[in-house]
Amino acid sequence: MKTSRKCRALLAASLNLVALLFSTTAFITTYWCEGTQKVPKPNCSKETRFNCINLNRTSTMNTSKPDQVHYSWDTGDDRFVFRYFHTGIWYSCEENISGVGEKCRNFIDLAPASERSVLWLSVISEVLYIVLLVVGFSLMCLELFHSSNVIDGLKLNAFAAVFTVLSGLLGMVAHVMYTQVFQVTVSLGPEDWRPHSWDYGWSFCLAWGSFTCCMAASVTTLNSYTKTVIEFRHKRKLFEQSLREEQMFIDREAINYFRERSIQSISSSVEVFADPATGTTKSLVTDPLDLSEIPEVLGEDQC
Repeated sequence: MKTSRKCRALLAASLNLVALLFSTTAFITTYWCEGTQKVPKPNCSKETRFNCINLNRTSTMNTSKPDQVHYSWDTGDDRFVFRYFHTGIWYSCEENISGVGEKCRNFIDLAPASERSVLWLSVISEVLYIVLLVVGFSLMCLELFHSSNVIDGLKLNAFAAVFTVLSGLLGMVAHVMYTQVFQVTVSLGPEDWRPHSWDYGWSFCLAWGSFTCCMAASVTTLNSYTKTVIEFRHKRKLFEQSLREEQMFIDREAINYFRERSIQSISSSVEVFADPATGTTKSLVTDPLDLSEIPEVLGEDQC
């Protein structure tokens, strides 16, 4: 199905806008990775009555004595609680067992010292990814709404394609580096943070969905640029061919016109009559300026 240049530009701009919204949402949210952490149960208190260890189960236990020995009958996994956590580029938030709400910590501080430089590179690449998406979207909007000239539109289209491809590459590198840092942090991170089980969250899916839309926008932009150039060259070729055929037709008409004029001028300049004395034909030149053209017509009958 054939599509116009404006429709292709509109499709590329829409894909770029979706990629920009997805990447911005993923960058500011903390649901790249989700899971549970295995932590010891706290002691029960007035504030914490569930998921805790009750040291006062027997009525005979005298808690007023400081030297009183307290026993817990919880064994195995009953001594632990599995709390929910979710982590993003900036923060890692954990469920607050002893209260309501969540407790968040800076993920950069949780990452091992050997991986913090890689994490900062991931953050910088993510920021550049979003900035280049904004630049590409702006160029696509200029091409769509403010470019009436085909040549200017092609220039804007080419620059938009370059910026979109570069942003897609930076986004892919940023996502891969963050995944590497998180997996290392799972193994070498703080003991009180290491997850028992985890999986990728919806922010991570949005990030890779943004990359997919970005590459689709770049392919659409390059396709629009290529099709526009091919259509322009095809129209120019047809114009040159029609101009050449018209020139040949004009030259042929001119040749026929001058040929007819030359024959008419020769016919009006030479008068052929019969000589009764000798019985031969005679030619009389009426126009002395056309003597050079008479031999070609008379041939051997010239006197």
